[in-house]
Amino acid sequence: MMRLLWVDMEMTGLEPATERIIEVAAIITDMSLEPIADYHSVVFQSQEFLDRMDDWNQKTHRASGLVDLVPSGKSQNQVDNELSDWVSAHFPNERAVLAGNSIHQDRKFIDLYMPKLSALLHYRMVDVSAFKIMFKEKFSVQFEKGTNHRALDDIHASIAELKHYLSFVQVQPHGPNGT
Repeated sequence: MMRLLWVDMEMTGLEPATERIIEVAAIITDMSLEPIADYHSVVFQSQEFLDRMDDWNQKTHRASGLVDLVPSGKSQNQVDNELSDWVSAHFPNERAVLAGNSIHQDRKFIDLYMPKLSALLHYRMVDVSAFKIMFKEKFSVQFEKGTNHRALDDIHASIAELKHYLSFVQVQPHGPNGT
């Protein structure tokens, strides 16, 4: 049975070469988008990276309380080890397909900073933002979601958003020859 690995990260900014991960969450769902398991961790980063955050990130991550948790977070290597062990246990015979909003951005950080997790991932991804664009522009269907920019909450919102878009899709059953 295929499942999806939903991932969301909070970072100090959007540029992987100069910014860092400060929070990681993951939820595994079945293809009905029902949660099976979840993982969450705050990632330690030095004060230098927190001080360099732009105004938007400073304001957002202070308001959510995340900045206060970073000094006592786990090391990036520890989170990579924990998360890769967790993913391996849930996807023992297959590479995990990532899912999320603008998941390619998270994937850049995973590839650079979490090599063990990266090695377990399929090259295909389910990007909810693609549904967002298509449904908004083609059908004027939107999904309003509030977010406090905490990783686990953002994943739950992304799952609800994809469920919303898929509720508009009706597939006719096909016969054995595809007609």
